[in-house]
Amino acid sequence: MRLSYLLFVCFLVLYLAPAGHAQNQQQRDTTLIVYTGQLTGAYSRGGVSRMLATTTQAVTFTRGQHYGLPLTGSFIYGKQDGFLKERELLLNATPYYYKGRFRAYALGGYEISNLRGITSRVQLGAGPGWAFYSDTLGREVSVSNLLIREKTNFRDGTARLTTRNSARLKVSYSRSVVTLSSITFYQPSVVDFGDYRFSNLTTLALKLPRKFSVNFSYNYTHESRVIEGRFPDNTNVTVGVAYSTTR
Repeated sequence: MRLSYLLFVCFLVLYLAPAGHAQNQQQRDTTLIVYTGQLTGAYSRGGVSRMLATTTQAVTFTRGQHYGLPLTGSFIYGKQDGFLKERELLLNATPYYYKGRFRAYALGGYEISNLRGITSRVQLGAGPGWAFYSDTLGREVSVSNLLIREKTNFRDGTARLTTRNSARLKVSYSRSVVTLSSITFYQPSVVDFGDYRFSNLTTLALKLPRKFSVNFSYNYTHESRVIEGRFPDNTNVTVGVAYSTTR
């Protein structure tokens, strides 16, 4: 079902996007900075008392016609019936070089997860990518495939060091005041395909005046191997407000 949905979105973007804006038109000597900040939350009381707050911060630097540096960070904090459930921190830097439709990526990542009992996870990697479509409005259909080295320390004192293949599908489309974006990862270990992660983040944004927007987000993650007492699946559906600016 998820694969069919992603394929449908890809074909929709390729069909609707005008052919005349297929490549980045930024000047050779310019630097562009795009910032986006998002805050979402949920609160409920009754049979189950739950509080959830999330924030996502992203800054993307592009230099000339060939270089980019996206920096992203997210933090999730949640309690259920007074007990801490979610305290999730994720930081990523993905510098890249692009020429035409070709992309070359590097990756540096750091993660903490109370849900999965992870005290620290560090990732380093690199690999190629290809943009089937991209334009100056941020609309894009692209894939990438990185080889990453990953070290994870768990709360029970164990640690895991592995090499993963990280395949990513990115789809982004905007028209008028509506923006739809979806990023999907599949990350199996290269030595044990039973050890894998799958995740999808889909966001629908409705633009408001003064650079604000209302965001509806669906975030699903599955990790095949977790420590005892932790759940392999996690799903969050949130509504919040985002602010973005370009300089």
